Amino acid sequence: MSDMHHLLIPYAASASEGAQQTLDGLALPHLAALLARLTPDTSRAHWGDENSYSSPAEVALAHSLGLPTQDGRIPWAAWHRAQQGLSADGSAWAFITPCQWQVSTNHVTLGDPAQLALDEVASRALLDIVAPWFAEDGIALTYDQPTRWLAQGAPLQDLATASLERVLCRDVRTWMPQGTDKQATRTLQRLFSEMQMLLYTHAFNDERGSQGLPTVNAFWVHGAGQLPSPPAATTGVPHIEPSLQTLALGEDWRAWAAAWQALDAGPLAQLRQQAEQGRPVRLTLCGDRGVQSFHTVPRSLLQKVQSLFSPQRLKDVRNKL
Repeated sequence: MSDMHHLLIPYAASASEGAQQTLDGLALPHLAALLARLTPDTSRAHWGDENSYSSPAEVALAHSLGLPTQDGRIPWAAWHRAQQGLSADGSAWAFITPCQWQVSTNHVTLGDPAQLALDEVASRALLDIVAPWFAEDGIALTYDQPTRWLAQGAPLQDLATASLERVLCRDVRTWMPQGTDKQATRTLQRLFSEMQMLLYTHAFNDERGSQGLPTVNAFWVHGAGQLPSPPAATTGVPHIEPSLQTLALGEDWRAWAAAWQALDAGPLAQLRQQAEQGRPVRLTLCGDRGVQSFHTVPRSLLQKVQSLFSPQRLKDVRNKL
């Protein structure tokens, strides 16, 4: 269960010019009041760039869960098994998502897997087709969800992978998996090519085409890593606010602004009320470059007075994200 006293907001800001212009004219009174009341937690701050493997929101969540936060090496698949009560047994695990790559002269774009309309029956049938190819390279695949399988094997060890949100509707070549083991990296690169060739003319896709469904011609590997033992969470699991992410990725800044205003009038207003009632709260804001976290701590009278004269604080915070 998520902790309603800790609100984590992915895509709270963006380096995009459209996002910056939108924020310049956006009134968020409850957010501004919260930032004036709360204190920055420098131990939770994180800075990267738009091309890092792990998104700032992933890093912030991993920190709260007590997971490793090294870029691209947050072991989400192994942690998922631990949450199911299954042993990760020290092995390297990863998620494999069947998807569609749209190849053009200058780009290789990953489409949204949700638009493939894969159900469990189709996903399991596809898994049966590709699993033997992975097995030849020491990677065992098992079913988890229609658009996500579990993978286990030595080639996944110490592998930096990017989350789906990092590559969604973008050029995948920026975030191809990279490992310290060059042979493992080459193995995955070959598997990417083999799966494209296998699925290009496969009867599985012929059948989907006859039904007017999108073809599946590739896969994406993400959440790779090892988790020898389940971590002890450092705090409660934060409540993650999802409303800004899809709009920011689609650069629909008008709708993003409306979502921000709804967020300010709803969850942020509630968090502000809790803070004003003296309850401990935490607010974590994530952009596409960094994380800033704020929490309640005892403050001196001078600090309280100074917070009343910080109209630039909100702008300073979002410019860093």
